[in-house]
Amino acid sequence: MFFRKMKGWKWEDYKSYFIEKTAPYVLLSPFLFTLVVFFGYAAVRTFYYSFTDYNLFDKPSFIGLQNYIMIFKQSNFLLALRNSIVFSVIVTFVQTAGALFLALLMNQKIRGIRVFRTLYYMPSVTSSVVITLIFLWMFQRQGVINYLLTFFKTYSYYLLLFLGIFVVVYFAFYLFLQFSEEKTPSYGDSRLFVVGFFVSLVVTVGAGFLRLLPLVETAPVDTIWINTRELLLGFIPRPLFAVMCLNIWTTIPTMSLLYLAGLQDIPQELYEAAEVDGATGVQKFWYITLPQLSRVTFLVMTLGFIGTLQMFDQVAVIGNAAPLESIITLAYYVYTNVFSSSGVANVGLAAAAAFILGFLTLIVVFIQRRFYRD
Repeated sequence: MFFRKMKGWKWEDYKSYFIEKTAPYVLLSPFLFTLVVFFGYAAVRTFYYSFTDYNLFDKPSFIGLQNYIMIFKQSNFLLALRNSIVFSVIVTFVQTAGALFLALLMNQKIRGIRVFRTLYYMPSVTSSVVITLIFLWMFQRQGVINYLLTFFKTYSYYLLLFLGIFVVVYFAFYLFLQFSEEKTPSYGDSRLFVVGFFVSLVVTVGAGFLRLLPLVETAPVDTIWINTRELLLGFIPRPLFAVMCLNIWTTIPTMSLLYLAGLQDIPQELYEAAEVDGATGVQKFWYITLPQLSRVTFLVMTLGFIGTLQMFDQVAVIGNAAPLESIITLAYYVYTNVFSSSGVANVGLAAAAAFILGFLTLIVVFIQRRFYRD
């Protein structure tokens, strides 16, 4: 059929057909070259080294599956595997929920919203090394985190007063708007938060000025966050928890942009039809917003799992400031085996760990594809 179609073609027809078929590959050639040379070739070499005993200097010697058998007998690898899974699951789910919440806030039509969007995105464009060093300072024994914890304990009665008044004012003002306006306000109406915040702030400051509530006498919080082996909730090392907080804070803005694009792509007719049927704000969010964002959620969670499983730079910056078993992840395990402090590299174990990390990433993506198949 193809050769019959070519009968009677002129030179210009052959030329246009050739350009049409080859143009995509020409445009993709830089990416394909990078993919084949720097990723494909490297992956093949790594797979080969995972079956060898190699130290970067001597000739590799084939040892079969010994690296894969030996690696599961090492306590550092098992700790790295556990830390990576715990880190990935917690950070991905928290950053997904946080990104959706931040996107809903940035999607509000209020004056100056572009300024807020820029400010929210700043953590994502700041150097990861600089941010990690700042967090190291914040999590020192006499750093900002312990100071804030001491402050919250001392003024706990005033904080409870602020939250209680905020809840009362929020729902009271919601009922007022519901009866005074024809259109039922949503629970995410910015006016509710603004009025509730300022009324609560004024009342709390007034109560503090008049000393209506006592201060809690407490010793300064002296929690060790970095240089410790203690666990939070029995399974999260404290240094790893600090890295979790850092990673969540820096990745939420990027993920929120994806959600923001998805929110702005949802047809407004769906919300208008739901309002005609008497749907509340919660019902519109649950039955319209979340289903319409299912593809974005799949993308956000996939990127989150891949990024967290391969997390390296923030742990590497902390380095010797924390015990190795409290912060080691699979990516950092690979690094420490190649660039060992003893000066003897174990490339075979590192390559085996790298392929286990890649296989784990593929399993996570496969499970997500099955879960989001519809």
